Amino acid sequence: MGKRLFLLIATNILVMVTIGIVLSILPIGSYITASGNIDFLSLLAFSAVIGFVGAFMSLAMSRWMVKMMMGVRVLKETDSLSHMERDLVARVHRLSRAAGIAKMPEVGIYKSREVNAFATGPSKNRSLVAVSSGLLQEMDNDAIEGVLAHEVAHIANGDMVTMTLLQGVVNTFVVFLARIAAWGVSRFVREDIAPIVHFIAVIVFQILFSILGSIVVLAYSRYREFHADNGGADLAGKDKMVHALRSLQQYTNRVNTEQASIATLKINGKGKNMLFSSHPDLNERIRRLEAK
Repeated sequence: MGKRLFLLIATNILVMVTIGIVLSILPIGSYITASGNIDFLSLLAFSAVIGFVGAFMSLAMSRWMVKMMMGVRVLKETDSLSHMERDLVARVHRLSRAAGIAKMPEVGIYKSREVNAFATGPSKNRSLVAVSSGLLQEMDNDAIEGVLAHEVAHIANGDMVTMTLLQGVVNTFVVFLARIAAWGVSRFVREDIAPIVHFIAVIVFQILFSILGSIVVLAYSRYREFHADNGGADLAGKDKMVHALRSLQQYTNRVNTEQASIATLKINGKGKNMLFSSHPDLNERIRRLEAK
């Protein structure tokens, strides 16, 4: 889920900045009064519209974005698939039916040596489960089953939509605070260049506050990972889910610290990295599952 979430956050920031630039150029959603002060109620309404539109646009684009940026090859049952690929599709569909998902997710593979998998999509019925070629090479069948069950649990739990609603709230505060800060900065420059300073400051503060806001989104992501682990254990069995996490742990231990951080995108984040990690510490995830 790590790479998918980081792509979603990056897409959200890009969409938000683009919407902000367009609306700053067009005479829409004015929140500055004739006296030059801020109408906070108008600004809050303006911020909420931008914030939630940006979040839901990012969600709508999520499946397309990851396919394009990561080169995911969608496995279609009508295509000529290898035995391994057919088995992968069959597993995801079997787990999805067990999770009560009505429309089967798309299943894809992307070429990468990293051990990774993710689920994405705007809804339960328009979802995608993708795995890296490295995961299929590194993990045995039981570990793969646990990983797939974990990703299907994310879909069944509606984590993408829940994350989008949270992102919408965060976006609202980002837009609101960025424009207040930009207005404050523009008050300290000459009147003739104040609009230009305000325009540039809005973009800078919006990017900065979006990065800070992602800390909240990532913290919630770490919380949801424990629920997906539990859901994966219910679908595939606790032993397979624990085995999948231990297999991932063994993989990260075989590479040096720098390579592990890149290869797993902080899915075993700890210490200073935890704040910007999308996944909690593997040891804690294993401990909680074993205590289940």
